[in-house]
Amino acid sequence: MKELREVFDGKGQVKGFKFTQIKKTEHAYLYRVDTGSSKHYEIFERKENTQFNCVSYPSNKAFGLWAKTTSDYNRALDILELTEAKVVLRKEVSNG
Repeated sequence: MKELREVFDGKGQVKGFKFTQIKKTEHAYLYRVDTGSSKHYEIFERKENTQFNCVSYPSNKAFGLWAKTTSDYNRALDILELTEAKVVLRKEVSNG
């Protein structure tokens, strides 16, 4: 399974943005996004794309569902921790 790159430049709607992985857990990621005029953080669940054998970065439509954004670094860390816990709990419940 191909993992997400730690640093990459955006394409399409986010062309010119620089994405830098700040932290990852078993089930979630935290990236800093530099737009050139501001910085914010994107936090999201790890989603495997089995069709392409890779982990997928969320599209715009994922935000508010399984991806979140904030301009506050400490809040981003809290969201990452909550996201990880939510995924772990969901897996525990589904496994009985």
